[in-house]
Amino acid sequence: MAEQIRNRNEIDAKYKWDLTHIYLSDEAWQEDYDRLKGKLPELEAFNGKVKENPKEAIRAFHKAMEEFMPMLIYAFLRKETDNADPVAQGLKDKAERLYIQGMTATAYLQPELLAMDEEELTKLQADPEMKDYDAFLRTILLNKAHTLNKEEERLIAMMGEVAGAPDNIFTSLTTADLKLPPIILADGTEQELTEGNYSTFIHSADRKIRQQAFHNLMSTYESFGNTIASTYGASVKNDQFMALSHHYESARQAAMLPLEIPESVYDNLISVIHEYLPVLQDYLRLRKDIMKLDELHLYDLYAPLVSDYTMTLPYEKAFDLVLEGLQPMGADYIEKLKEARDGGWIDVYPSKGKSSGAFSEGELTNVHPYVLLNHNDNLDSAFTIAHELGHSMHSFYSNTNQPAPKTNYSLFVAEVASTCNEATMMRYLLKKMPEKDAQAYLLNYFLEQFRTTVFRQTMFAEFEMISHNMAQKGEPLTKESLSDAYRKLNETYYGETCVIDEEIASEWMRIPHFYRAFYVYVYATGLCAAVSLSDRILTEGESAVRDYRKFLSAGCSVPPIEALKLAGIDMSRPEPIRQAMEVFKETVRKMREVTGK
Repeated sequence: MAEQIRNRNEIDAKYKWDLTHIYLSDEAWQEDYDRLKGKLPELEAFNGKVKENPKEAIRAFHKAMEEFMPMLIYAFLRKETDNADPVAQGLKDKAERLYIQGMTATAYLQPELLAMDEEELTKLQADPEMKDYDAFLRTILLNKAHTLNKEEERLIAMMGEVAGAPDNIFTSLTTADLKLPPIILADGTEQELTEGNYSTFIHSADRKIRQQAFHNLMSTYESFGNTIASTYGASVKNDQFMALSHHYESARQAAMLPLEIPESVYDNLISVIHEYLPVLQDYLRLRKDIMKLDELHLYDLYAPLVSDYTMTLPYEKAFDLVLEGLQPMGADYIEKLKEARDGGWIDVYPSKGKSSGAFSEGELTNVHPYVLLNHNDNLDSAFTIAHELGHSMHSFYSNTNQPAPKTNYSLFVAEVASTCNEATMMRYLLKKMPEKDAQAYLLNYFLEQFRTTVFRQTMFAEFEMISHNMAQKGEPLTKESLSDAYRKLNETYYGETCVIDEEIASEWMRIPHFYRAFYVYVYATGLCAAVSLSDRILTEGESAVRDYRKFLSAGCSVPPIEALKLAGIDMSRPEPIRQAMEVFKETVRKMREVTGK
């Protein structure tokens, strides 16, 4: 069982991260804070003069960023482990204010670089003296054609608060004002339903509970449909305005081109997933058979297929399982994971005031990454260890092998290393635990990863494309038109096997990701790339591991598509997605074999 929530001082030091690797004390942090604050005037030295000495201006900017990050990250991590600590709150508030002041003091750099002739910038990028900064200059050149003059960009920036209004309105409505009907339990008592606990109810083994949760949530959103449609419509129109004003052909291009991702990646994903919808139907029919249902409803899709099997995994046992499962990654990789476990990288257990969830913070180029966990003694938590350490190892290899200006890898590949760890560990567990119950439990977990991360997120990506195309054609974005489009997508993805419940037409109204357009596809492409990479590592061994290490070490030194090519995966083509879908197909076959269905 997971440990009871304790005060932080009751947790053994070996289960806490060690922030003295950044600063020896809060007093040492304060000294550095004071030093950096005193340097603020120096940051404006090149204001209006970048063209006179662009090399020194660029070097000074990146040096300042390197100096400011430890001050910011230390304060952030201090607060994450006890959000109620007034000292930690004060450190974070001061750090954020100083960092913003630093960003404001250097805000002139990019506009002044962009004002230079393209030929000058190209020569600057090719200059051997600027090798450490060529990736930074690559992005400057990429954005040059889509950057307005200084006054126009100032006006666009002044619209920032207005542009963010749809997201803010949606957040306020769904987190503060929207109240859901309670769940009526079997004994007649009521239990509160919120967005936060909806997942618990929709995963319930009790079908009546799932149905209630689904109906109560979706019907409540439907009652606010006109308001949410107006809010989302405004967000889509803002995406269009921003794209067209910066000379992009579409909002999708505006979202993908700055990340150096060809739009064909998006189209390939949707196309290949449609090819494999028959395999999804096979999985859904299998789910229906295992659950012994006459009809499979959409509220049945999250229920556990194996409810009478559990895996109890205390932290040490879970970590050992991760170490065993990731042996194919190489001996030095495993040694670094052990260093993470024993060397103060990880904050393990929940405690009072600690932030929920899990993350890896790897932005410090001269200090190891830090990992926050909230370990519960179950399989999910074991996979979370593997996942977050995947992020950490990506950061470690990037920080070790690239100069500081080239360490930050793209959002497009951010989930690849973490998910590759999970996929590799899953294959190991399936070999280690041949018992039928264990096999069914693990296969169920893996199948749901595919369904929710690949198929579901691709459907979301398709909805975003449809809604933005509607707006581009001048079609109204109403509650009816958007709900009709979303219902039809559900019919396409699930309708052959599932009853398409009327309420599902309103589900689009509750998805916060839609207010950050053309992002959700990276969840699907990331998992597909990770599964393909894992497959190659387990099949080809050492040569594939060497290639994978090149990807981990690339940072942003090359565009993200090129970084993945270093590992032998070309995401500009449909093959890696098909390869991942073949793994899904084989996993469905194994589940049929194990369950005898």
